[in-house]
Amino acid sequence: MSGPEDPLPPGAATDSRHESEDQRMDRNWNELLQEIRVLQTGVQIIGGFLLTLPFQQRFGTLTEMQRWWFLLLVVLATMTTGLMLVPVSLHRRLFQHHVKYRLVAAGDIIVKAVVACVSLLIAGCAGLIFSVAVAPEAGLTAGGSILAALVVLVLLYPLLSWSPRRRRLRPKTGPGTPPENQQQDRNSP
Repeated sequence: MSGPEDPLPPGAATDSRHESEDQRMDRNWNELLQEIRVLQTGVQIIGGFLLTLPFQQRFGTLTEMQRWWFLLLVVLATMTTGLMLVPVSLHRRLFQHHVKYRLVAAGDIIVKAVVACVSLLIAGCAGLIFSVAVAPEAGLTAGGSILAALVVLVLLYPLLSWSPRRRRLRPKTGPGTPPENQQQDRNSP
């Protein structure tokens, strides 16, 4: 059985590791876990921030809309944290069943969902802060603007920057090779 399809077509650059399918799946799984660790830190910081808000004096002055906004963010933070537990649960369930490719494919989908949830969480928290500090309209504007910027950064930029049509240059002899001595990958147009 083959593993999940790569987003880039196979070529000289993808074959340079000389690793078996199992080694590749292990490496991909470890990379997914590292990405989850990075995301987890951000979610923990935002979740901790949200959990302290009700104990602040000014929390009682929030409008009803701001309180619902806050509660929605708390639910989103807890669900995002729970979503990050799914790969661990899957790993426990599929451990020693020799289906790491399925685990990596599922982990990839989960990490993408977590990135979307974290983006919503960041924009929502920023919007809530602007709403309280300035005005509810400013909160909606700031939250919407930040969400739009995050969509560009975490969705569009990766899609556009790794197009198979995009040329990639690779040093001929090593990282210290001057740009004029670089050659084009064989799989570039």
